[in-house]
Amino acid sequence: MAMNKRGNVRLPPEVNRILYVKNLPYKITAEEMYDIFGKYGAIRQIRVGNTPETKGTAFVVYEDIFDAKNACDHLSGFNVCNRYLVVLYYQSLRAFKKTDTEKKKQELDQMKSKYGLATPENK
Repeated sequence: MAMNKRGNVRLPPEVNRILYVKNLPYKITAEEMYDIFGKYGAIRQIRVGNTPETKGTAFVVYEDIFDAKNACDHLSGFNVCNRYLVVLYYQSLRAFKKTDTEKKKQELDQMKSKYGLATPENK
């Protein structure tokens, strides 16, 4: 049904139904998030960060990819409580990249110790 009204449109590969929102006010509520993001389409889920590392961030999951694109286009740079929102498409590869590099470094260190190799920083 959603495809019929939009025609045959090709979206860039990074466009996603899941938006990652940064620079949110710490005191923002889920209801306020629904008010802001709900104007652009049906929302499946909103997750607001609640730990010290994730405060000020949220994930917004839309039912339709075109609604997510519309929200990202219109709300990036939107002013909420004197803070400008940073709205990005969620990229799972980027989210896990840091843990992957740490894991690779551990594997590399294990290989070096196994074969008795020393690099200039290990001497």
